[in-house]
Amino acid sequence: MARFRAHSLKIGDRVTNAAQLTMRETIFPLFLVTILYFLWGFAYGLLDTLNKHFQINLGITRTRSSGLQAAYFGAYPLASLGYANWVLRHYGYRATFILGLTLYGIGAFMMWPAALKESFGGFCGATFIIGSGLGSLETAANPYMAVTGPPKYSELRINIAQAVQAIGTVVGPVLGSYVFFNETGESVDALKTVQWVYLAIGCFVFCLAIVFYFSVIPEVTDADMGQQADLTHGTNGDDDKPFWKQYRLFHASWAQFAYTGSQIAIAGYFINYVTEIRPNTSSALGAKFLAVAQGCFAAGRFSGSGIMRFIRPRWVFLCYLSCVIIFCAASITQRGNIGLAMLTLTLFFESVCFPTIVALGIRGLGRHTKRGAGVIVGGVVGGACIPPILAAVADRRNSTAFAMIVPVMFFISAETYALAVNFVPSYRDRADKIGQGIIADGAASRNDVEKAAGEVSEEGSVDDKAVVYEIDNA
Repeated sequence: MARFRAHSLKIGDRVTNAAQLTMRETIFPLFLVTILYFLWGFAYGLLDTLNKHFQINLGITRTRSSGLQAAYFGAYPLASLGYANWVLRHYGYRATFILGLTLYGIGAFMMWPAALKESFGGFCGATFIIGSGLGSLETAANPYMAVTGPPKYSELRINIAQAVQAIGTVVGPVLGSYVFFNETGESVDALKTVQWVYLAIGCFVFCLAIVFYFSVIPEVTDADMGQQADLTHGTNGDDDKPFWKQYRLFHASWAQFAYTGSQIAIAGYFINYVTEIRPNTSSALGAKFLAVAQGCFAAGRFSGSGIMRFIRPRWVFLCYLSCVIIFCAASITQRGNIGLAMLTLTLFFESVCFPTIVALGIRGLGRHTKRGAGVIVGGVVGGACIPPILAAVADRRNSTAFAMIVPVMFFISAETYALAVNFVPSYRDRADKIGQGIIADGAASRNDVEKAAGEVSEEGSVDDKAVVYEIDNA
């Protein structure tokens, strides 16, 4: 079967059986989608580095610099609940990937005039468009990772992909500290270096959009997800209820709002925190410490993914989020290297929370999966709401360390979902149903799958995969 060819973007709402692919069959499409994770990780990591340097180079306060995060994450709900979700439900995943990459490329190119004019407003506008593109990508990529392939590995797949995203968050601060501000220091000339990096990013993502246009990747439709939900959760699952009665989904969305907003606030003001509590620490050195912390974040995702092979993801989620609260709270009062260590450990344990909330939140939604994923990804708007609160507290008390009380409070509210998914039966039972009859690693035949679904057909053996990959040209 050809990997690349011109074909229609519209898939319709028919059963393609893409959700029943084996792990080996999903390697190529998931590899392509994983590249997208690195892209938005890189953009996010770069944003955290630029935040502190804009305060110095453009002479703005911590509160005003939070406009970058507000622009970036404020675009997410517009995409995940609006245009990107509409494209996802009416055209499919591939079309949404192309939309997101196009917006990302446009925003990256707009960084050029913003840097030339040294305009913070221009940077915020370009960042908003980049956030729109990345919000579109995340609206499609997270559920795609969760539902493409055996359901019992959904948390594992999405955590591994998010680990690649975490690598991007490491590369961003490293690039910022060693390329943007190493030679030029804190001068405005450093901002002009930004334009060349974003020009390269724009060219790359437009090329990647072309690759996705010609790529033949499996599409998972609402009909597929309804079939999968029947296999894993029975015929009377959550997909039989109206969307607005999916209360577990909305609880997950709030947890995502509180967690993501807190994560963004900590990372965005990490350099401020370190330069204040650790003597003789410059912004460039602080950016290096941020890169180390983001490296711990990436390591946490890889280690968490490994642990999930042996321990239920919901337990790992609860343990990691509890540690986040403990170490973030400790960072409020500690100073010097101890305070730095506490906040670094906070990033390590933050690692698995976001992808696990997504995977657990959409579990068993069936035909509501795409809309549900949009709602959970829309919770990322917390990244636009919570950082300004932290910044305002830091400016008022002239202490970023004291302001860490803000993310601690929101982490505690997110903990309610972690507790519910482990101890409330209606939450726990939905999370644990993964469908033992669905294809696992081996080469089970297509007839085996259809027997499990109670729909034995006469279309042939596992070799007949056209139904999975073919997309109508009409």
